[in-house]
Amino acid sequence: MSLLEEIKRRNVLRIAGLYLVGAWLIVQVAGTVLPMFDAPAWLPRTIVVVLAIGFIPALVFAWAFELTPEGLKRDKDVDPSESITPHTGKALDRIIMVVLALALGVFAFDRFVLSPQRAAAARLQSSKEVAAARKEGHSEALVESYGEKSIAVLPFVDMSAGKDQEYFADGISEELLNLLAQLPQLRVIARTSSFSFKGKEVDVATIAKTLNVAHVLEGSVRKSGDKLRITAQLIRTSDSSHLWSQTYDRKMIDVFQVQDEIAAAVVLQLKIKLLGAAPEAKTTDPEAYALFLQARDRYRQYNAVAFEQAIALYKQALAIDPTYAPAWNGLAVVYFGQIDLDLLAADHGLALAREAIRTALEHDPSFAPAYGTLARFEGFIERDYAAAARHLEQAMALDPTGLEIINDASQVARRLGRLELAIQLGEYQVARDPLSTSGYDALGAAYRWRGQLPESIAAYRKEVSLSPDAAWAHFVLGSVLLQTGDAEAALAEFRKEPSESFRLTGLAMAYQTLGRKAASDAALAELMKKYMETKPYFIAAAMAYRGDIDRAFEMLDKAERNHDLELGSLAVYPAFATMHEDPRWLPLLRRLGLAPEQLAGIKFDVKLPQ
Repeated sequence: MSLLEEIKRRNVLRIAGLYLVGAWLIVQVAGTVLPMFDAPAWLPRTIVVVLAIGFIPALVFAWAFELTPEGLKRDKDVDPSESITPHTGKALDRIIMVVLALALGVFAFDRFVLSPQRAAAARLQSSKEVAAARKEGHSEALVESYGEKSIAVLPFVDMSAGKDQEYFADGISEELLNLLAQLPQLRVIARTSSFSFKGKEVDVATIAKTLNVAHVLEGSVRKSGDKLRITAQLIRTSDSSHLWSQTYDRKMIDVFQVQDEIAAAVVLQLKIKLLGAAPEAKTTDPEAYALFLQARDRYRQYNAVAFEQAIALYKQALAIDPTYAPAWNGLAVVYFGQIDLDLLAADHGLALAREAIRTALEHDPSFAPAYGTLARFEGFIERDYAAAARHLEQAMALDPTGLEIINDASQVARRLGRLELAIQLGEYQVARDPLSTSGYDALGAAYRWRGQLPESIAAYRKEVSLSPDAAWAHFVLGSVLLQTGDAEAALAEFRKEPSESFRLTGLAMAYQTLGRKAASDAALAELMKKYMETKPYFIAAAMAYRGDIDRAFEMLDKAERNHDLELGSLAVYPAFATMHEDPRWLPLLRRLGLAPEQLAGIKFDVKLPQ
């Protein structure tokens, strides 16, 4: 008898086929069932390995033994003249047919039932990942829609001999950034994010990955007297190649011409010249311009001394050029900062700011930032949201990409209850300024007021990660955690809050929730002792949260008299929910112009750049 005939007689081929089909069936069933029980990842792999190892022993077993009517016998004990191979073969054929039927059933079930479910689950997971990205404030679709038309303008390096022109180099960079940002078709990363790399040894590839841009504009400034040398170069981040570079040796009087030339060159190199003309800088006297840049740099330090220095510098610039609208607007912005830090009475500061804005628009009615600043005063100090909405509509019509204007528009949209619009504005802000906290703060507030607390928490966590030592961020994150019922986590965030007034407000609420009334009373008492005159709104919020409604109304009256800038959020601020059923609530809102019917009647129609 040949070897092949002997293999057939001993049913080795049938056993091999049965084993392979059975093993496939076991693997498929295991792959479907085990995940339902959260089985460890090593278990399915172990099953496959064991089945593979068992294949050879199964064949050896089939060779050595035969199934007879009397049972399993070693092949050498079976009388060849009375071979029972046909009997054994028929039994094995029936078993193989049953296993094949089961295998086909499992395959059909997996193909037509489980596979569509897995595909749906994958789509759901993908949508969850997109939602998670949106929770962090990122609008991936918005970023991707610009394609290669994206750029970050890095702070130019001060190459002056005395190294005393850093403010001027920064100012030139920012002015170029602002010029390019006027093109809606170009995604220009805002100053906060672009300047975050200042003074750091970071390569272009890392910057590109962090900011998600296709191009970087960098350069240097050397200023000596009225002589000026500006070097600029445009880099494609995909391969760090230089698309364009140029050195300009000019006099200070030509500084605006140089800015226009650089902006036009960048527009040309990015091949978007057919989508819009290159923007042009607003000109003034070169000396006034240098003073303007210095004043703006001082203001950003945001303290009492810096404000006074900024005001003096702006006034010096305006003494040289009384028609320079950006300087008048900058002066008004400083007054707002003084009001914000309680360095200037609201009535007096508002009068000074209004006059500055009036003068700015008198000299340049098309200067968009002035309308944005005016809207800030109308909305956040006067609570005249109808006027604020009108000014913002005009500002965005003139400058649809200005991020400060968009930030103000987002705040007004929130206070008007247009929360979907507020979220869209916040998404755009984050796409243009991914390393700035203001966009995430805007998104966190809009999500919170809309009741989307997980999204709000994600946005605020991003804000905290970007600026862990900044005032306010830990407080708002803790406040949302408190809304979710996680008082312990909220308490941990409140304890990290660097601003004492916000920290005490949060502690008074968290301790109350945790049943630690004595600690809550102590925090509230200290808050009132130190901040009765400057933070009545947040004192009222803590009182309302604790259920002390009468005293909360008293504090809100005080906040109204003090022109508290936060009062405009009263209608939707969650801590005041305990007061909504009180008969005094709606009359208070109507007096402040914040009743639902009053806000619903305000027209606010702004659109993001396409």
